Amino acid sequence: MPIKRMIEGLNEFHDNYFISHREMFEQLSQGQSPEVLFVTSSDSRIDPCLITQSQPGELFVIRNVGNIIPAHGASPSAEAAAVEYAVHGLGIRDIVICGHSHCGAMRGLLQIGNLAQQMPLVYDWLKNNAESTRRLVMDNYPGYSHEKLLKIAIEQNVLTQIENLETHPVIRSKLHAGKLNLHAWIYEIETGEVFAYDAANGQFKLLENRPFPVPNPLIAAHSDSLR
Repeated sequence: MPIKRMIEGLNEFHDNYFISHREMFEQLSQGQSPEVLFVTSSDSRIDPCLITQSQPGELFVIRNVGNIIPAHGASPSAEAAAVEYAVHGLGIRDIVICGHSHCGAMRGLLQIGNLAQQMPLVYDWLKNNAESTRRLVMDNYPGYSHEKLLKIAIEQNVLTQIENLETHPVIRSKLHAGKLNLHAWIYEIETGEVFAYDAANGQFKLLENRPFPVPNPLIAAHSDSLR
């Protein structure tokens, strides 16, 4: 989309959508109270509000290369600050990590040696934050086709980011209190469908009428220790 078309879009938004929803925007100007933290890719093909049909003010969004949340204890990051603000400051009760099909970050991760010279910053980001995903895939799925490995990497990366989230103090505290749910999703660009991780069978299932929150292993372990 050329910049001229974007400006035309801005004018169209103001003259039509904004005018007809002026009251909603006046309320939003008084503060935000989103219900979900949505973590997804920077990929231009992914629009969280479009695929969930959410209105302004309903989603608090983090986007980056590979829909990654660095584990607690890594270098300070905007992602960690946003997570802390969303959960502690805004009272978010649901967090979605949403990967997607044909993910360029995961494709690059599987061929990471080629990135070092061409895109060193992308290389550093993936090497520092997604190496566990790459190692898991390469060590446990020998002989798979590249496209099958890519699908596995996309799924495993989402689950890795759930695990990374659980290392953050504010997340662990809310999970322990039963005040937070984590969700692992995959958006399929070519079909428009979303698949959610169902821990009961260890698979991503088509998301239709009910959510599949990821069970908190820390809570389960603590409960077992009290028996």
